Amino acid sequence: MKKEMQPINNNHPDLQAILENELVKLVPLQDLDFERLYAVASDPLIWEQHPNKDRYKRAVFESFFKGAMESGGAYLILDKDSEEVVGSSRYYDFDAEKKHVFIGYTFVGRKFWGQGYNPSVKKLMIDYAFQFVDQVLFHIGSQNIRSQKAIANLNAVKIGEEEIAYYGEASKLNFVYQISKADWTGI
Repeated sequence: MKKEMQPINNNHPDLQAILENELVKLVPLQDLDFERLYAVASDPLIWEQHPNKDRYKRAVFESFFKGAMESGGAYLILDKDSEEVVGSSRYYDFDAEKKHVFIGYTFVGRKFWGQGYNPSVKKLMIDYAFQFVDQVLFHIGSQNIRSQKAIANLNAVKIGEEEIAYYGEASKLNFVYQISKADWTGI
């Protein structure tokens, strides 16, 4: 089944509240953040396992950024101490009836790999989401082994597979992972 990711609707909690912990600060993504974020995203190695391997190209990243801005749930990830841009992530496909939200479109600059930034961001977003949902879901590219391992380290469980059409991009096979509020240990 082909599915298009949906922006956040108006009947939801604040999915762009400023979030922070000892390592990162997540602030709502703004138009003026494009150049700083693209400076991080322009590294081809960030995208080598991603379903959309050419996001490092400016024109492709412009479409990604436009989708982020329209989503209503996108964040700029900053190092809490230096205020340096680490990457980006977002909430999307919030469903009040099913009490779930997706977290994704996350990328972290290579300078920050292996230092706890990705799990720190995910934990912060998951903890916040569980204030208003019972399930947090993730789409992970079927070839993206690095992200599959990272999400497994958060005790997410694979629950399905879907063809996903990212904003302005071709449809690709993604695995769907889930973390239930009842099972979340906070890692």
